[in-house]
Amino acid sequence: MDVNGDLVHGATLTAVLDGSTQPVGLLGALSEAHRIQRLELPVHTMLPVVLRQLLLPIMLDALKAPRDRREWGDRFHRGRFSGDELARLEHYLGPKGYGDRFRLFDAERPFAQVAGLTALNGETKSVAQLVPSVASGNNVPIFSALCEADELLLKPGDAALWLLHAHCWDTASIKTGAEGDPQAAKGKTTGNPTGPLGQLGLVIPTGRTLYETLLLNTPVVPDGLASEDRPQWAWDERPTGLGGTSPAGPAWSERPPSGLLDLLTFQARRVRLFTCDMEQGLRVNRVIVSAGDRLARTPEYDPHTVWQHIAKPKKDQAHQRPRRHLSGRAAWQGLSTLLAMDLPEQGDGPYTSLLLRQIGDLQAGEVLSQQYRLGAETAGLEYGTQSAVVENAIGDDLPLPVQALLAQDAWLRKALLECVEQADQAARALDTLNNDLRRAAGGDPLPRDKGSRPSAQFLQSLDRTMRRLLTGLRTVGADDSDLLERGQLAWEQSVWHAATSDADALLAAAPPRAIVGRTVRNGNKEFVYRSGKANGMFRSKLAEILPRAAEERRATPKEVAAA
Repeated sequence: MDVNGDLVHGATLTAVLDGSTQPVGLLGALSEAHRIQRLELPVHTMLPVVLRQLLLPIMLDALKAPRDRREWGDRFHRGRFSGDELARLEHYLGPKGYGDRFRLFDAERPFAQVAGLTALNGETKSVAQLVPSVASGNNVPIFSALCEADELLLKPGDAALWLLHAHCWDTASIKTGAEGDPQAAKGKTTGNPTGPLGQLGLVIPTGRTLYETLLLNTPVVPDGLASEDRPQWAWDERPTGLGGTSPAGPAWSERPPSGLLDLLTFQARRVRLFTCDMEQGLRVNRVIVSAGDRLARTPEYDPHTVWQHIAKPKKDQAHQRPRRHLSGRAAWQGLSTLLAMDLPEQGDGPYTSLLLRQIGDLQAGEVLSQQYRLGAETAGLEYGTQSAVVENAIGDDLPLPVQALLAQDAWLRKALLECVEQADQAARALDTLNNDLRRAAGGDPLPRDKGSRPSAQFLQSLDRTMRRLLTGLRTVGADDSDLLERGQLAWEQSVWHAATSDADALLAAAPPRAIVGRTVRNGNKEFVYRSGKANGMFRSKLAEILPRAAEERRATPKEVAAA
């Protein structure tokens, strides 16, 4: 990358082509999108950053959004950008378009930064402030390989990604006060929210190539994008009557987005990168991160977040608010949210993302094949005290049967959700067995928020089986009821085997006194806890949860006897 930090042609991204990695610029990533299987990124939370802050808004602004299913389908089935589309992308990122606004170290207009940004105290900080996994200030990860005293050096391409990551996911910690910011006080700015994506539970549809992934993440906009809706690098083209403060200056404001492009490229921080010359080339070592624009409310046209529908919202509260992913759960355990294609008929409940609903509509309209190998990646961050530190990163990917996204045909969705519910119920039965064995041995059950539970290891052991099931069901059609039934039987048998194996291990670890057990009085009632009784109750509950596997086990001895 040159001294200006040219993101259009420099090594901004790492692409996977034919099994090998290759550095590409923004123009190279788009022009070769049909050959690129995926992008090699450092963390799960970086994929939505690259799509929302770079590739999607460039594509949407240069080529415009499809206005109906047919236009979307024509683009998708072409499998690559046409010659005319490539020419428009090249012009957009060229010297007569916006190419000069994608220079990371430009003296007058550095990309996604404020030229000349200066802290009120005159200081700069380590660039580690942009990377959540590296110790910096109050954010001290347990397994960080560096401490705050160590100098972190970032290549220009990596610095660009982490810069945009901060705009999306930064913590809500106190920010450095900047000269020219009228809302800074005593050298700092307080009351900052997290980056806009920090409050969302993101689901990114993925395809077989980068081009397909871009189209799967492109919403159909019947009326087209509004003329006043501009990405951050074209802020000066917005009508002045819309208000707000320019992201190219130190001042900031709280405002709603003016449209999809503004939402995707929202500048939630004011940042300036500082470089140093090393033997290996130019490196970024210092940074200023100050307060930036605050998103008044996540609009319902956000394409990636899942939602929580509120039937009776409070005053000034919307009917839908973003729903965050739960830490410690695999993506398949949240299928009830991902596959919530309709608003809850009564009460509160989950509602899936706009893009997954659109994919279901495209399949219903026969624009997208029901055998299409769709993938989905989830991303989120869990913040700690006052959202000032990062506690955990949430990221997963899974194959997703397109047929399950049909709003009007719930047979496959119902089967998948039944499988997920069976795993959850079997996990709870294991925890109940563990608590009963603890009582039988003279102890107390585990508190809800403490201790290691057998259910966690059990659900982890089912991860590969569930992914295999989801992969197999991607080709199931409405006429394949027998295949679906066999798949559900195989799933129940796997759950039965895993649950009974873990139960046997718990029983083997119980002390001898658990066989005799004990009687516990609770009020006027007495409860007898013995290992044999606990095991019998567990097996009975498991047969209730997994009826197909239980019936198969009952039928097998009869078949053997008849033979």
